[in-house]
Parts: sequence; structure tokens; C-alpha cells
Amino acid sequence: MTISTETNDLRAAKPAASDAPGAANERWDGLILGASLATLDCADGYGEVRNAALGWRDGLITYVGPRDGLPRAPEALAHDVITTDGWITPGLVDCHTHLVFAGDRAREFELRLQGASYEEIARAGGGILSTVEAVRACDEDELLRQSLPRARALLADGATTLEIKSGYGLDFEGERRMLRVARRIGEELGIGVRTTYLAAHALPAEYREQADAYIEEVVQWLPRLHAEGLVDAVDAFCEGIGFTPAQTRRVFQAARALDLPVKLHADQLSDLSGAALVAEFGGLSADHVEHTSEESVRAMAAAGVVAVLLPGAFHVLRETRLPPLASFREHGVAMAIATDCNPGTSPLLSLRQAIQLACTHFRLTPQEGLRGATVNAARALGLDDRGALRVGMRADFVRWKIRHPAELGYWLGGDLAGGVWIGGQRVHHR
Repeated sequence: MTISTETNDLRAAKPAASDAPGAANERWDGLILGASLATLDCADGYGEVRNAALGWRDGLITYVGPRDGLPRAPEALAHDVITTDGWITPGLVDCHTHLVFAGDRAREFELRLQGASYEEIARAGGGILSTVEAVRACDEDELLRQSLPRARALLADGATTLEIKSGYGLDFEGERRMLRVARRIGEELGIGVRTTYLAAHALPAEYREQADAYIEEVVQWLPRLHAEGLVDAVDAFCEGIGFTPAQTRRVFQAARALDLPVKLHADQLSDLSGAALVAEFGGLSADHVEHTSEESVRAMAAAGVVAVLLPGAFHVLRETRLPPLASFREHGVAMAIATDCNPGTSPLLSLRQAIQLACTHFRLTPQEGLRGATVNAARALGLDDRGALRVGMRADFVRWKIRHPAELGYWLGGDLAGGVWIGGQRVHHR
């Protein structure tokens, strides 16, 4: 057994060679002492535990509570014992990203600053279609090479689970390549990855004026990709510059036939009742939701649909229409937060920064922000094994160099994550 005392630099502790095989089978893999915990294992608040202990074994949490409540002496409980300070939270869950892509769209950023609108750029052949062209020009290895740094950046700032969408291929091989790269990111970094099929993201140039025909192709590709184990959920862009509610319904019906959950880019630029459509299909989440109506909010509440707020896109596009936050609170709709990491409207590489933007633009409290990036974000992915610190859940957690959890919604940037564990394995530390 090794005891490591650490402050700013969390060094890996190795089990002592003298540990007998029998004892090794009975001991926890790791135990952290002294830090404060924000367990989020409560209906409201941070679930604070001061001078705490957190233990894990075989990738699962075995103890969460006060240090003086441990059943035995630390050296009798775990192979690795780390004494530290700061705060520990559940690992952050980024429940909406498009981080697999090629190239960038910095020029479009310039055009928007010069007065061009998102819709004007898209209708002129820019926007999503320009990224489609770049992705189609890449093989799988090159697409992975360009995408890995973005995933590493999110991981370094506390994200332990990522949702990654397709949607920049817009043909069978392109969508397949994107989903395969997403799976490879999870394997290479040891990070949790959930893949979402978003072929109904935009109309490719070869299907101009043939949206219904393209949707039929999207529907035909889905079971083939699902059979390869590449699809965890299905999404669409239901919007005036995207696809109609009827076309979106067709995609959702195909997902239902395969028992796949659905989510939706809903009501971002206008109210097409997209959030209500997600609710009708018992979906996981409605994302963006700036224009969602009171009626749709009620439908979301009844169906348990999570509202995923994307303040990065709101910020970059300089939007002014706020999501119906008071209505979400009134009706008990869970609010999640995600980066929406993408090359055009949210080039955001920190979920913690997304929390800060949600607090600033949407007036969320820091507590709502942290819950939105953990327990509620996990729910938006249909995951009940992470997002809180609770015995039996995955040992995904972050040790932060802060004095209170509110700092996670306070600091603009900075180096706050002192260590990141996924399934009990330390994958990042400073």
C-alpha cells in the first residue's frame, strides 16, 4: 500500500509490492482523503461533504462520505491512498458535440462580424456544407488526427463522457467514417463516448431540392450503421434551413423501429414545435430550445425530456432570444449544458467555459450550471451510471484546484482541473 500526499500535483501512487494476493483482492483500488466533495447526489444543492473520502474498486465507487466515517484505517482499505485538498466533483458530461470534423470556418466568423447572418452564409453554400466538403476529403486516420486534439482539450478541463454526432458526411461512407472515428476517440483516450447519428443535419449539394429523397436515404443508412454498433442515438436538425417536422418524424420513426432513442436540434431559430415532437417520441433531449413555446415545455415536462442549453452557439451567434428558462424551472424540466463544439457556431473546447457562459448569458446559478454539466447531462444521454458521486456508480470524477464549487461557473478559463479519473483510472493530471 502506498500513501501519497499531494496538493497541486496529483502524482500516481503505485501499489506496494508487499501486498499479498489475498489482500489485493479485498482492497479498493484507490482512496482519496481530505478533499471536499460536491456529490450532486441530491435533488438540489451541491451535496457537499467536507474533509471527505472517496474510494473505488473495479471502476466503481465504493465509498462516498466523511473521512472519519471510513470502516477501517485507510491503509487497510486501499492499495493507493492519496491525501489532497481542493474539491472533487463527478466527471463532466458533454452531452452535445460535433467535435469530429476537418478544417475550420474562421472565415465565416469574420463574415458574421461584418454583418452576414447564419442563414445567409448557409444559403450561400457555406456553413455545414463547407465542413462536409472538408470531411469528405479526409480518410479515417486523418479525420481522427484532426479531431483528437479537441477531445483532449475537453478531457483536460474535466469532461469524462462525450456525446459525438455525425452529420458532416451526409453520405453513407462519410457518416460511417465519422462514427467510426468517434468510437476510436473513446478507445484511444479512455473517455466515455456516446455516438449520435445526425445524417439529417443538412441537405447535401447532390440532393438540392430533393429533401424527401435524401431523408429516405438517411432512413436506409441507419439500420446498416446500427448493425455495425456505431449508433447510440438519433438526431436531426428541425429548422427552416434544415428539415421539416414531417421529415424529422420520418427519421424518428426509423429510430423507433430499431429501439434507438432520439434527440433533436429543436427550436433554435424558430418555433417549429420540435421540442414537442421529441416529447411525442419519448426522446432524451431537445437541444438549443431558444424559441420553444410554453405548450412544448409542458410536453417536455410530461415526457421527461431534458432541455440541453448551448450557450456557446448563443454567444458566437450573438443571439438575443433566451430559452424559456423560467418555464423550464416552473415545470420541472431538467436543464443540461453542453459545448456544442463545432467548427461554425460554437468552437468551444471547454465544458467548464460553457457553464460560465450559461451563468452569464442565461442567468443560471453556478449550482444549476454544474448540475447541468453532470447529472442532468448524463440524463440527456440516457445514462444513469454517472453524473453524481454515489456508491455503485462509475468512478468518473475530477479533482479541482478551487475553494468552492461556485468557482467552476465563475472563472473565465484558467487551469483548474488537477486530476481527471475515468472508471477509476487517472487519465489526466497537472
